[in-house]
Amino acid sequence: MFSQPRFRKSAPQYVAATAAAALLLTLGACSSDDGGGGGEGGDKPYVALVSKGFQHQFWQAVKKGADDAAAELDVEVTFEGPETETEVDKQLSMLQTALDKSPDALGFAALDSEASIPLMTDAQSRGIPVIAFDSGVESDVPVTTVSTDNVAAAAEAAKHMAELTGGEGKIAVLGHDQTSQTGQQRVSGFVDYIESEAPGLEIVDVQYAGGDQLKSADAAKSILQANPDLVGIYGTNEGAATGVVKAVQELGKAGDLTVIGFDSGKAQLDAIKDGTMAGAITQNPVGIGYETVKAAVAAIDGEQVEPEIDSGFFWYDKDTMDDPEIAEVLYE
Repeated sequence: MFSQPRFRKSAPQYVAATAAAALLLTLGACSSDDGGGGGEGGDKPYVALVSKGFQHQFWQAVKKGADDAAAELDVEVTFEGPETETEVDKQLSMLQTALDKSPDALGFAALDSEASIPLMTDAQSRGIPVIAFDSGVESDVPVTTVSTDNVAAAAEAAKHMAELTGGEGKIAVLGHDQTSQTGQQRVSGFVDYIESEAPGLEIVDVQYAGGDQLKSADAAKSILQANPDLVGIYGTNEGAATGVVKAVQELGKAGDLTVIGFDSGKAQLDAIKDGTMAGAITQNPVGIGYETVKAAVAAIDGEQVEPEIDSGFFWYDKDTMDDPEIAEVLYE
């Protein structure tokens, strides 16, 4: 679906037949330094990454992986995103700014899968390979998508919800958004598993709060107050899950129901340690950043890139969170 011809940008050509040619060439070189092929004036390939935000520590971990790959592969990388994961317009503006710098490759984690398509198509028309990361898009523009298998990960969360609740009772879902593939898949994967494999569990509510911790806490309180007999609730990202934890604590319901989250972060790790949260799914954020830059460099060099790169996931709880394989992908 995502396979596209790989592109390598060609250097600007300047043609002059008079004594002004030297001036034109000088100006052309300065223009090149301001944009692609080295980003800020260097000779290294330049990869621009636009994430969903900096609201959660998850994105700092993705950035670390990208920086690690940049150092190893000797490329220049910039990494930016809006303050929160609800600012679609701001993210699109950042994407436009990144394109205007004419990078050698572009990495993009879409907040809105459809709204970003025109700009990605523009990148393709300029010969700039696009790497989708964390969340895919409904387009064949990206040469690859580096992400967690969110449907499978959500199903794993649902499996543990069924086991920990005994497969009976009312549960709810607090999602982070309805516009990204990540947001959609982490809900659908969970719901589909419950409906097919745990029919004794009834999903009484599915709400969305933009991944914001405070809004998620308010939404979770509303769900809990409307359903005092709830036996479980699932939050689909760091912000949603942390909001659920806050709501459960503030309503004095810690230990009364099964709370399952997604991602990590200090608040979730603490909640798992003290028993407020039963466990969570962790992605491999450092791996996502690393593989995104690695794929971008391969695309710049005209190499074949797999259309999808699965960065993996783990279920973790109080008993397994210190296992070396899991501990290395958790972040605070």
